[in-house]
Amino acid sequence: MKKLSVIVPCYNEEEAAPLFYEAFIRETAGMPVEFELIFVDDGSRDKTVEAFEQLVKRDERVHYLSFSRNFGKESAMFAGMEAATGDYVAIMDVDLQDPPALLKDMLHGIEQEGYDCVASRRVTRKGEPPIRSFFARMFYKLINRISKTEIVDGARDFRLMTRQMVDAILELKEVSRFSKGLFSWVGFKTKWLEYENVERVAGETKWSFWKLLLYSIDGIIAFSTAPLAIASILGLLFCVVAFLLILFFFFKTLIFGDPVAGFPATICIVLMLGGIQLFCIGILGQYLSKTYLETKRRPIYIVKTKK
Repeated sequence: MKKLSVIVPCYNEEEAAPLFYEAFIRETAGMPVEFELIFVDDGSRDKTVEAFEQLVKRDERVHYLSFSRNFGKESAMFAGMEAATGDYVAIMDVDLQDPPALLKDMLHGIEQEGYDCVASRRVTRKGEPPIRSFFARMFYKLINRISKTEIVDGARDFRLMTRQMVDAILELKEVSRFSKGLFSWVGFKTKWLEYENVERVAGETKWSFWKLLLYSIDGIIAFSTAPLAIASILGLLFCVVAFLLILFFFFKTLIFGDPVAGFPATICIVLMLGGIQLFCIGILGQYLSKTYLETKRRPIYIVKTKK
């Protein structure tokens, strides 16, 4: 019988973890695979680890890793994939926004239809703030225009993968990780399951608008060099505009004797050009900072406890 490893990243989820376990066991009953449930504690400050301890005592199939501090969900997923021993590996959120019942269809897609990965995507964003939903849709449109790696709109981290695909992802050791892009970048044959958004079962989301914005910037930088090209084009464009303005004012003064109008126009031009320069420097800084972090070669995570 094949073995399925299920990775569940957690951060301050003491309420949700037991509920997830009960729902998972109930919904996956009868599946023709052995299970290995791996919870990854991302440096929680509540009693999440204590909740894992109780589950470990109840079920020998349950294991957990606990980080020394908060390293982020991306690191938690990577740690879970490194710890997984199954023939198939699934990644799920503990808040039950990823329905465990879909695992049966995912397994069928891999074993019966020949896919290497069966992933999920939300077709609705019911329950999310409208502004957040709007910017999420804009992000997917933008990154798919400027990147060669396709990232499906509404894609979740919830997916089931073969061991071959997981091993390929584990070869990518970069510190600044954007897994939605990495899953697509490694290739392999993927089937998408669509479902409507589900409210979390307990607790509160850890993804604020600001964190999602920074995460989206990481994704753009990781999978596109278009911002660098934009900075270069803007620089060239304003050089041409500046040259044309010099010619315009020169001939205007030479032919009509009209002096160049002064202070307000100068201030506006200086502020505009200064803003453009800072914007371009900021783009360069983002790429440079990611390069700097990668060259340090620090570990992606540090495990404090493992059971």
